[in-house]
Amino acid sequence: MVSPATKRKADHLSTPPTTTDPKKPKGGSITAFFGAPKPKPKPNALGTQTNGTASAPESSTTRASNFNKEKWVASLTPEQKDLLQLEIDTLDESWLAHLKDEVVTTEFLNLKRFLKKEKEGKVKIFPPEEDVYSWSRYTPLHTVKAVILGQDPYHNDNQAHGLCFSVRPPTRAPPSLVNIYKGIKKNYPDFVPPPNNGGLLTPWAERGVLMLNTCLTVRAHQANSHAGKGWERFTQKAIDLVARVRSNGVVFLAWGKPAGLRVAKVNKAKHCVLQSVHPSPLSAHGGFFDNGHFKKCNDWLAERYGEDGIIDWSLTPTKNAAGPPPSAPTPVGGAGKENSTPLTDALNSASAVEAAKVEKAGKSSTSAAAEDDEFDDADALEALVEAEKEDVLEAEGENTKKIV
Repeated sequence: MVSPATKRKADHLSTPPTTTDPKKPKGGSITAFFGAPKPKPKPNALGTQTNGTASAPESSTTRASNFNKEKWVASLTPEQKDLLQLEIDTLDESWLAHLKDEVVTTEFLNLKRFLKKEKEGKVKIFPPEEDVYSWSRYTPLHTVKAVILGQDPYHNDNQAHGLCFSVRPPTRAPPSLVNIYKGIKKNYPDFVPPPNNGGLLTPWAERGVLMLNTCLTVRAHQANSHAGKGWERFTQKAIDLVARVRSNGVVFLAWGKPAGLRVAKVNKAKHCVLQSVHPSPLSAHGGFFDNGHFKKCNDWLAERYGEDGIIDWSLTPTKNAAGPPPSAPTPVGGAGKENSTPLTDALNSASAVEAAKVEKAGKSSTSAAAEDDEFDDADALEALVEAEKEDVLEAEGENTKKIV
């Protein structure tokens, strides 16, 4: 159970204030919802609006205003209350109202029993308990405009905090996130990466970008250790929920084959689905930098909702930023040199695997802990190389085969 003191302690990172939006009238059009058309300032290169943040219209069913949380909690058995205390305390009500039946299924309760045993066994788990559902509080269901899908939470200290690809300050942006920054830069040349190679993405979440991992927890220093325990079903339900209740349409950004499978059933006539290779250094050069997803996302939202519906991708405080700066204090100093670390450079080289091995062998345990990211195992790295090669072959229409 998360104590009130713990919840207060986490507020600076995990629980941004939310605002109450008016309901969309039933049967009302987008024009009726927004009111009479007004002259709008054109967005700058990053999609920033000079008149603040605006959300795409919400479905009239999204808020589930009839949900009585207290009554629902009272209906639970003592064991269910015990197992679901984290969901009761920290899963945003806009999501819980629609997922309440899922969290009492045998599958989800078995997942919670597994996590309880992990906790009782003194196993260190990431992200911290109070941040497992931070994505739901940063991005309530009725504010979702775009969805970015990830896989496993970062499994080293001071990294994961409940948003895929995002890391806690002062942790530097991992290589995949560095490549995401490069992709934005190609779409929007005015984009400036956060100071000191930062990787906190809470501003995007606050602007309607749901950043959801497939698994929501992981054992410390053991990648994919909570895969296959039940999170996959739950997060798929969350994705399906967005596709169902955000009936005016949202943008799904699915990078890599696993993410593509997650959105396979999304109605593409209603929603915009953008797919490409993953931004990892091992696959990004296979098309990620040229996929144009960040601009395509905004172009689709602008066409569907008008210029107020677009997403500001900036992460540095500016006068025109459509949204607050990151929750953590911005480090002193300018953006400086482009995001780069020895490991990033090595992974981006032509011989990524061998360079990574050399990098690993030459590190002291201290520097390794400081610069570690999702690629911290040479064998797993090689396996991922093979998988990415097979993806390329499939994309070219060739027979999938193992490449030595």
